[in-house]
Amino acid sequence: MKFDLFVLPFTLGLIFLLGYLTVKYTRWYFRQDKSDRQKVRNGFLSLKFMSALREIFLESLLHRRIFMKNRLLGFMHMSLAFGWFLLIAIGNLESRVYEPTAANPPYVPIFFKFFHANPGTFPLHRVFSFTMDLLLLFVLVGVILAFVKRVYSRAYGMKRTTRLMLGDRLALTSLWLIFPLRLLAESFTSAAYGGGDFLTGSTGNLLGSVFPAESFCYPAWWAYSLALGTFFVALPFSRYMHIPTEVVLIFSRHFGLTEKSKRTSFTEIEINSCSRCGICLDTCQMAFAGGINTIQSAYQLKAIRYHNIQPGESFNCLMCGRCESTCPVGIDISSIRMITRNELNGRTPDPSFTRKPVSLVNQADVIYFAGCMTHQTPAIKKAMQTVFKEADVNVWFMDEAGGICCGRPMMLAGHREQADLMIEKNRSLMLESGAKTLVTSCPICYKVFAKEYNLDIRILHHTEYLLELANTRKIKLESLAGTAVYHDPCELSRDIRIYKEPRMLLGKIMKLAGTGEFEKDNTLCCGNSLANFSASNEVRLSVARDAVEKLTAGGAQYLVTSCPMCKKAFEKVSDVPVTDIAELVSKALHKHQAHPVTVVRKKEPSVALELHGSI
Repeated sequence: MKFDLFVLPFTLGLIFLLGYLTVKYTRWYFRQDKSDRQKVRNGFLSLKFMSALREIFLESLLHRRIFMKNRLLGFMHMSLAFGWFLLIAIGNLESRVYEPTAANPPYVPIFFKFFHANPGTFPLHRVFSFTMDLLLLFVLVGVILAFVKRVYSRAYGMKRTTRLMLGDRLALTSLWLIFPLRLLAESFTSAAYGGGDFLTGSTGNLLGSVFPAESFCYPAWWAYSLALGTFFVALPFSRYMHIPTEVVLIFSRHFGLTEKSKRTSFTEIEINSCSRCGICLDTCQMAFAGGINTIQSAYQLKAIRYHNIQPGESFNCLMCGRCESTCPVGIDISSIRMITRNELNGRTPDPSFTRKPVSLVNQADVIYFAGCMTHQTPAIKKAMQTVFKEADVNVWFMDEAGGICCGRPMMLAGHREQADLMIEKNRSLMLESGAKTLVTSCPICYKVFAKEYNLDIRILHHTEYLLELANTRKIKLESLAGTAVYHDPCELSRDIRIYKEPRMLLGKIMKLAGTGEFEKDNTLCCGNSLANFSASNEVRLSVARDAVEKLTAGGAQYLVTSCPMCKKAFEKVSDVPVTDIAELVSKALHKHQAHPVTVVRKKEPSVALELHGSI
């Protein structure tokens, strides 16, 4: 068996890394609940395994998502990941072709040119030599680009890169050294013994004309092995833990694992899958509009991973989802923040959280839940009441008297247990009404109804419902003068993915202007998010002002949204009239006949939940 002492740093580092990952991933697996472990076992025996492999190839090696957003950045990541993978794969093939019967240990393909300095007599020698030089050049280009990104990120269109910890610096330095040292080792070997190709041969000739190649050859191989071993040992304690863990995450997602209301092994997998690539930094409105550069998702995930959570930073977030929509790994960042907030704030139910009679349950076809913020923008509520009356809808205005909340603000504040109490009581009231459809004007309410309530009834945002009424001619709309630009509320767009219906509805009323790049998944937050408990009023206004300026840059006469909170925020800073889409529908009604309000049968008073005091 071929052996030399210089292979020990590589070999011992690899053994440590594989052992660490085996223990880590095994612990994560057995800490999952029984149902998730069953999903994992079933997944390996299904077609989901193949779909996961496809995503691993496209995203972990080719970095397709990054490439689609930023070609130069995508090429940098691809050259490092895919190039290194091919060096390993083709290097192993080369060693197998050269010695098909030998039982070579893992280090032989890595240090092939040391053990076979000039293998010019075996078939395909020239093909392998050229290919391996080409791949090494490919990876070296990636290293150069990575260095440029670190020292001058603006060359990639990025204003900032993430801050490095000690483990990151050690891993990064060793990673940057691996491939230049490999080039030196193979080039000195080529100069001393021949066998190089266009890259290693040419570099070897140059180096050999200046240095004694035989004297420098062996130390170069030692340095190459030390760089590899150092990287393997540092990897688990650095951001580069994402390299193997992202593969585990992709398999887990394809097998059906998702975030829950509390921290699980899947949460740990997601946290360790963050590469802190920095892409999320510049997408954060708290950074580019609010001037706050310490609370972005990459920093939050790092703080969670290293148990250095600062409550102020955990709660100083709009939870708008912009970072999540741009994350190339697809980490469920919002859910992880919610879990962290609950760990900081939750656990014990607040004794001031009590039950109080607030409403009568009505038998109805439709439940209308305005939501807390809609009550603070009463024009939306009045518009919906006008539409319901015009369409002759048998509706129960569930929170007409106030006192009922959907529970989402409690979750955002980190009080999951109290929110669950609220949800369960509200759910029983909704089911008691016998309604088949639930309509809400608040995207936040829509989200929690759809994802947390487990209701066996249709749940619609008012944009969907109003469009349905117009399409079935239960209401008739007349055109209004002017042009409008539509703002996609964060939760309605990135989270619930309702894009088409508001635009179709608005198109029935007035001319719709485009918003340029800031729409749909790339929409801008209004800055008035209930999720942020730390931002000053100045920061909120700055975020809202920046969003309005970008949205109305095309000269539209109206700024239209479909979220009461967004309307309230934009009205404070906009020179253009701001309105909710429901208000426009109400104005556009062709009131051919006034319908009486439907009388509904009342039942006995029920008990709903009310929160006393501020959250």
